[in-house]
Parts: sequence; C-alpha cells; structure tokens
Amino acid sequence: MEQFFQQLTNGLAVGSIYALIALGYTMVYGVLKLINFAHSDLFTLGAYLGLTLLTSMSLTDRLGPVWGVLILAVMVMGFVALAGALLDRVAYRPLRESPRLSAVVSALGASIFLQNTVMLIYGARLLVYPSNILPKTVLHLFGLDIPLVRILVLCVSLIMMTGLYLFIQKTRIGTAIRAAAIDQGAARLMGIDVNRVILLVFMLGPSLGGAAGLMVGLYYGQVNFTMGWGYGLKAFTAAILGGIGNIPGAMVGGILLGVIEAMGAAYLSFAWKDAIAFLVLILILIVRPTGLLGERVAEKV
Repeated sequence: MEQFFQQLTNGLAVGSIYALIALGYTMVYGVLKLINFAHSDLFTLGAYLGLTLLTSMSLTDRLGPVWGVLILAVMVMGFVALAGALLDRVAYRPLRESPRLSAVVSALGASIFLQNTVMLIYGARLLVYPSNILPKTVLHLFGLDIPLVRILVLCVSLIMMTGLYLFIQKTRIGTAIRAAAIDQGAARLMGIDVNRVILLVFMLGPSLGGAAGLMVGLYYGQVNFTMGWGYGLKAFTAAILGGIGNIPGAMVGGILLGVIEAMGAAYLSFAWKDAIAFLVLILILIVRPTGLLGERVAEKV
C-alpha cells in the first residue's frame, strides 16, 4: 500500500507536467483544428532558457530560492510566449487560407528547425541544472516519505491550470477565444479580431509549455535537446485521451496518463510503462473515440 501511494504521488506530479504541455496542443487545435507539432520544441526551449537565465543571472542567489524561481518562471514563460507568437506569425499565419496539409508540413518544419537550433546553440550533450535550487526536504505524511519538490510541482501545475480555466471561462478575452473555437466566421461578424485571438492562443499555450520545461529541468536536474519528442508525444496522447480541443480534458488526460505510467512502471515493468500507457489510450478510444470528456466541436443549429 505504501508503494501504491508513493507511485500515485509521483504519477500525479509527472501527469500534471503532461497536462500543462497538452494544454498547448488542445488550445491550438480548438481554434485552428491544427496540431502544432512545434509545441514540444517550445517546451524544450523553456527548459534551456530556464537553465541559461538561472546560471547567467544568479536569480536564486540574489533574491533567494522562492523569489528567484518565481521570477525565473515568469521570464521563461514570457520569452517562450514571444517565441510562440513569432512561430504563429512566420510559420502559420501566412498559410491560414492554404490547404490544411500545408500548415501541417510547416509545423513539422518549424519543429525540426527549433530542435536543431537548440542543438547548435547548446550542444548535443546533456546539460545539468544546479542541484541546490529546490529544497531536498522530505515530508512525512500518513506514513509516507514524499519529497517536497514533488508536491510543489503538482501544486504549481494545478494553480496554473486552474488559472487558465478561469481565464477562458470568466473573462471577455476567454469568451472571444471560445467563440473563435466554435465559429471563426461568426466571431468576425461579432467584431472579434480572430487573428489576435489566435496570436494569444499561440502565446498562452507555449508559455505553459515553457513553464513545464522549467519544472522538468528543476525536478529531474538535466535537459537535452531531444526531450521535447518524448514529452510532446505523451502530452499529445493526453490531449487525445481527454478529448482534443477540450481544456479540462487535457488536464484530466495528462494527470491520468502520468498515474497510469507510474503504476505500470511499479507493478509491471519500467521498460513497458510507455506501451502500457498507449495500450490504455487505445482501449479508451475504442470505447469512446472522442476521448474521456469529448472532443470540442461546434454546435450545429
């Protein structure tokens, strides 16, 4: 039973990271019906930018670990959001009226470009985060020894996901995003600048992905230029699992996928944990093809 709860907390922490990345996929798909294959590389960019800013500016030494990491996260999210906006302006917006396949090819090209750019700038070897940033404290809760950093990752992820959900559901800008996701033509007739809405989506999703990249670097202590492939595939799977285009679905799918992986690694085989996760995805999609919470589709009147 102790191992079960240990793996549960581990799965929740990792799954919350998957969920943050999955939100970028599902938001873009919800508005453009397009899979942004370069999103995983923006996640990688966030991890590397976090390491660069952390070592070059010594934020934690100047401001302390709490404020230093907080300012670092804000900076990483801002820079990655700008990168997402640039990606939309260069790779996607010129192809807005083109056939869907053109945008898909452009997304793949942007992904390859970003991955190789990171490799050329930082090198192909693993880079290591400073080990003294996050506390090594272990909490003793209900007979379990849980690292404090695991709880912090989960709590911060949940706060960010809740903030995004409230922003989409409770603000005028969020209403504009939801309107553009349902019918862009009708949204334009209502005076909504759809291009600005799309630009905002390409900033919000990557900013969360950048924050996830920073958390992975701080949590695991190392990054490499190909890390976006594995995490991006898991996040994309989570988005499909919850219902592509559905924001709460991406959150639920990510957390569920993390828990399934952790349990599979603990009770079956670590080498088969990815296969187990994808097997569960296949089984769920056979039973419910639109995902657990349903795909986001426009209502027909």
